[in-house]
Amino acid sequence: MLRYPSAVVEYRIARRVREQFEAFMSGFSELIPQELVNVFDERELELLIGGMSEIDVDDWTKFTDYRGYEVSDEVIQWFWKCIRSWPPERKSRLLQFATGTSRIPVNGFKDLQGSDGPRRFTIEKSGDPSQLPKSHTCFNRVSYYLCLRFNPGKLNLCL
Repeated sequence: MLRYPSAVVEYRIARRVREQFEAFMSGFSELIPQELVNVFDERELELLIGGMSEIDVDDWTKFTDYRGYEVSDEVIQWFWKCIRSWPPERKSRLLQFATGTSRIPVNGFKDLQGSDGPRRFTIEKSGDPSQLPKSHTCFNRVSYYLCLRFNPGKLNLCL
């Protein structure tokens, strides 16, 4: 009963592009030996190949939606203050965690895409402070209950 759907998936994901994929891998392997590539996971490899773009946090905040929070909430203001203090690599990793990619669209966050078309970055209040954050990369959403503690001179983000 599941043979037909499995065959369609196999064809669309693997067999239909097999020739092109093998040609790509052959050329890629000529440039970079496979044993050097194998030490990286897919996220690290994306950062190495694509590099990091400078993330404009003002643009990011401008095109962010909130569920269970308001942009004026102190906890959200602390969140963005913390993000602004991060080095570019850490910002890229947060973006990658939430969206599945470490790079922003050419026209900035206003053109961010989800699995079903244009989809803004979203911070959703969910769970309790003891839980780790969850990402929904198809929807560019991070779900968690923000618990921020302010220590003198240092902002700690407890996720």
